[in-house]
Amino acid sequence: MLGEKTLKIFVFISAASVLLLLFVFASTLLWKSLPSIRVFGYKFLTGTTWDPISESFSALPFLVGTLVTSFLALLISFPFSLAIGVVLGEYFNTGVWSYFFRSLIELLAGIPSVVYGFWGLSFLVPRVRDLQVKFGVMPYGVGIFTSALVLAIMIIPFSALMLREMIYLVPKKYKEAALALGATRFEMIWKVALPYARSGIFAGFMLALGRAMGETMAVTMVIGNSNDFPRSIFSPGNTMSSLVANEFAEVSDNFYLSTIIQVALLLFLVTIFINIISKYITRKLSVRSSL
Repeated sequence: MLGEKTLKIFVFISAASVLLLLFVFASTLLWKSLPSIRVFGYKFLTGTTWDPISESFSALPFLVGTLVTSFLALLISFPFSLAIGVVLGEYFNTGVWSYFFRSLIELLAGIPSVVYGFWGLSFLVPRVRDLQVKFGVMPYGVGIFTSALVLAIMIIPFSALMLREMIYLVPKKYKEAALALGATRFEMIWKVALPYARSGIFAGFMLALGRAMGETMAVTMVIGNSNDFPRSIFSPGNTMSSLVANEFAEVSDNFYLSTIIQVALLLFLVTIFINIISKYITRKLSVRSSL
């Protein structure tokens, strides 16, 4: 009896400590960014200028850079992640080949981001530059598109493994019933397994999106680190995380530091907002799948 009470107290304290940590984290960012918030207000989200010399700051270029690179990476990775998830969840769900392919994907997930960034600089940038020459745009090589490609490769393992689990956990009775009614294996996957697992599939891609939005080092190495508003997906740009990584260590002025912390606060709020929306959509999809 005493052990059960002790366990309840421990679980309650652990849950409360997580909420307390989240509150402390958010309040610290808010407190440190108050000087910038008082000066710029909502204009911090609408302007396009970032000039430390004239102390004119706005986060819109970095907000756009973060969202465009993340969602573009998610769009690029979607067909590959879905295909890998289907293959591992349905065709090679057990046995030696399943273990081999899952080990390779887990190895990709464990590669440090700086290695991805270096690979992007040495391999992707020259090829993107050649592509830009063919399209008749300024051949920077680095930019939004290049960073999205690197992010897409980085998030494929996360979403693919999640999709594999969701497809593998679809009850066999539904699959066998579809096959018994004359459906081909492709039709069974497309019309039974994927619709049943759609909430988990969506959750997997939202997990990958969160990974992409928070990535710093690899993006910093290939995005171009330009504070100008990106005019196209081939333009150099910056994300909120790469801006903080580049500027934070070199700041000596307190007001400039406050603006950078406000960018970090904005990234924090955007991440929370996307997580809330994804949870809501996942719940709706789960309800529909159960009907």
